[in-house]
Amino acid sequence: MTSFDLQDQLLKFINTEVSLVDETVVGDTDLMMTGAVDSLGVMRITQWLEDEADIEVDPTDVTLDNFQTVDKMMAYCQSKTS
Repeated sequence: MTSFDLQDQLLKFINTEVSLVDETVVGDTDLMMTGAVDSLGVMRITQWLEDEADIEVDPTDVTLDNFQTVDKMMAYCQSKTS
């Protein structure tokens, strides 16, 4: 799966399964400040990334620097696979 496909699939997962708001989440949506994702949602996203991107997410990496937006999550995934 390309990173573009992975991002599309992650956005679909967040918008259909995780998001707590009516607005559509896009790549640069601040998931925490908008209230789109709560702590349970972050755990679900982390598990999804581990399964779909075939990476292991270290719990200490689950920070705003890495998980504030989908764009940041994609950069994190790329850093784990390169």
